[in-house]
Amino acid sequence: MRLATEFWIKAYITRLRAVHIPVYVVRHGEDTSGGVLVKVALLNGQTHIFEQRYDMLSDARKWECVFQGSDQEANEWSDRQAGRDPDLWVIELEDREGRHLLDEM
Repeated sequence: MRLATEFWIKAYITRLRAVHIPVYVVRHGEDTSGGVLVKVALLNGQTHIFEQRYDMLSDARKWECVFQGSDQEANEWSDRQAGRDPDLWVIELEDREGRHLLDEM
């Protein structure tokens, strides 16, 4: 059984704010089963985007970096993904060190 997306998002935002990482919901997707993109703005003009993917070897879902590039390219890339998936959530956080805490979630 998986957590509802909205519940997971709220917990993730709470965790990020606890360590003073600014975070914003850029796009609100479907509450119960929408996918999630996490954009990490490095505040130097570059952004990394993470998505949870299924790893058949370990039979587990893992967060993978699916895009690295300029802020503008990242916005265009995530907009294209959202155009294909109307249920998609997009979360953006800002951290010069690239911390995202996804390995803790």
